[in-house]
Amino acid sequence: MKKTVGIVFADEMEYKPFEKAAETFGAKKGKLFSQNCLSFNYKDLEIIAVESGIGKVNAAFAASGLILNKNVDIILNAGLSGAISQLRRGDIVAGESFTECDFDLTAIGYELGIKPDGDISVHKADKQLLEKLLSLGGIRSGKFGTGDIFLSDSEKKKLFREKFGICAFDMETAAIACVCEKCGVPFLSVRKISDDADDSSVEDYREMNNKAESHLSDILLEFVAKI
Repeated sequence: MKKTVGIVFADEMEYKPFEKAAETFGAKKGKLFSQNCLSFNYKDLEIIAVESGIGKVNAAFAASGLILNKNVDIILNAGLSGAISQLRRGDIVAGESFTECDFDLTAIGYELGIKPDGDISVHKADKQLLEKLLSLGGIRSGKFGTGDIFLSDSEKKKLFREKFGICAFDMETAAIACVCEKCGVPFLSVRKISDDADDSSVEDYREMNNKAESHLSDILLEFVAKI
């Protein structure tokens, strides 16, 4: 049976390179509810890519739509991230786990990141997908953190690094991972480091984002051929 792979991109400039690559395969453009999407056949797979918009709610909505409306078997994510620890601008990194760093009930006595059931909100990548992606070479792996903030604060960066042990920070992955975990759908994210998540991050991020590079799209197409 043909597998269906959903891919979530947050930003328009992250989505555009994949949209351009998909034209080679006769991709059909459309909408997944209100979000732009495209679909095409590639190898023995059906690929459905969605431009979700930035942030956790948008990303979770896209993941839910792909699972409940399109019946995808796997969800992938790609985009840009800020470096938190042991990564440099331009590095490609795959997520081993995904933590909601901005979940904050400290005002009523909980530690940062701790939910009322006592657990830190951490979700795991699918091990088989992660192994296959890393086999491509030139890709590192580490723990991702997520929050509905563009991280450009050195003190908050230090806090997240020390509290959660993350290597990179973004605005979507933990939300997608949470939806996938609840629905039993394998998930993996691959990210390119655009900035250092500090006082210089805005300019560095804009410079890389505006290039709309095809690097991540190339990696995704090489990777899904191995699924």
